[in-house]
Amino acid sequence: MDIEKIRQEFPILSRNVGKYPLVYLDNTATSQTPRRVVDAVVAGYDEHKANVHRGVHTLSQEATEIQEGCRRRIRDYVNASSEEEIIFTRGTTEAINLVAASFGSLFPENGEIILTVMEHHSNIVPWQLLQRRRPDLKIRVVDIDGNGELQIGQYESLFNEHTCMASFCHVSNVLGTINPVKRMTEYAHSRGVPVLIDGAQASPHLKIDVRDLDCDFYVFSSHKMYGPTGVGVLYGKRERLLAMPPYQGGGEMIAHVSFEATTFADLPFKFEAGTPDFVGIGAFPKALDFIQEIGIENIEEHETGLLRYCEEKLAEIEGLTIYGHAAHKSAVVSFNVDGIHPYDIGMLLDKLGIAVRTGHHCAQPLMERLGIPGTVRASFAAYNTMAEVDAFIAALRRILPILQG
Repeated sequence: MDIEKIRQEFPILSRNVGKYPLVYLDNTATSQTPRRVVDAVVAGYDEHKANVHRGVHTLSQEATEIQEGCRRRIRDYVNASSEEEIIFTRGTTEAINLVAASFGSLFPENGEIILTVMEHHSNIVPWQLLQRRRPDLKIRVVDIDGNGELQIGQYESLFNEHTCMASFCHVSNVLGTINPVKRMTEYAHSRGVPVLIDGAQASPHLKIDVRDLDCDFYVFSSHKMYGPTGVGVLYGKRERLLAMPPYQGGGEMIAHVSFEATTFADLPFKFEAGTPDFVGIGAFPKALDFIQEIGIENIEEHETGLLRYCEEKLAEIEGLTIYGHAAHKSAVVSFNVDGIHPYDIGMLLDKLGIAVRTGHHCAQPLMERLGIPGTVRASFAAYNTMAEVDAFIAALRRILPILQG
C-alpha cells in the first residue's frame, strides 16, 4: 500500500487543528471522503440532477441509470443474488428500523428476539419500539466474556421454540470484536430462525459475502466506507423481502393508487418511498472503487498492524486499561486511564490535533456491563499511518500528567 498516495486523495488530512496537524482517529464514527467521491457528488448536482424513475427526459434517465448502476455495483460487492435484494436507506439505523418494523410485524405471538450486550443502540431500540407495539415479544441478550468475546454457548442456549429473530453486530464498535457471524447464522438457521447482521463496522474493514454468510439481512452505511453521508444499504433475501409489508408509504413504492385501494411496486422499490438521495447514491461507487483498488484484504492487514502497534504503546502507559482483547479484532481500541474522565482526555487531545471519540459510543448497555461510564476510542482507516499512532501516543503522554496533576 502506498499510504502517501492514498492520503493525497483526502484534502482534509493536510489541514491543521489550531497549530497542529490533524490526526483523524474517529473512523468508527465516520470515515473521511476521497476527492473522487466529492467530485462525483458535485457532478451529480452540476450535470445530472433530476428525480429518478419519474421522467422521460434525458436528465432523469441519466440520474436513474447512475442510481441503478450503484445498486448493481453493491449487488456484486456483497455477492447478492439480485439487485432486487438491495434496498437503499438513509443509513444502517434506518435499515434496521425497516426490518424491525416490517419483518417484525410478521413475528408470531410470544416471540423472542436474541440480541447481544455489545449492540449499538441502533440494533436495540428498533426492537424495543417493536416490543412496545407488541408487548408479547421478549428480548433476550447474549453476554460477553472477559476478553470481550460473545459467549457462544450462551447464545445457543437462548434459542427455544419461541425464538423468532437473531440480530447481532458483525464487529463491535467499542471492543473491536469480530464476531463469528457465519457460525452464529448457521446455528440460528438450524433452529429455523432468521438473522440480521449489523455490518456498519465490518463493511469498511472486511470482505462481505452475504451468500457465504447466508444471513437473511445485512445492513451497512456508505459514510463509514469513505462514501457520502445519508446513504445506507439493506440487503435482504428475496423471499424475506417479498413477505414483508412496506415500511413507509408514498411515491415510488406504489404500482397503483386509488382511494379504494393501493397496490405496491415490485422489489426493491416497495421499500424506497419518496425521493432518494440519488446524488449521494450515485457517488457511492467511487468509494467502492477506492476500496477495491487498494484491496479490502490489504486495508485489513494495514489497519491490524496499526491496531497492534497502538495497543502495544498504550499498554506501556501506567494506569491505562484497554477494553476488548478478542482473538479476532478490528481496527478500534477503547481505553480509560485511572482517575481521569474520558471526556477530559478527548478534549485535551483535540487541542493537540488528535481526533478521537469519547463517551458511551451509543452502546450504553455494554458500558453498564463493563462497569464504566464511557471510554476514549481511537479507530483506524486505510489512510492512517504509524507516524500518526506515534503522534497520538506522544500527545496522550503529554496530557496525562496535566490531568493527573
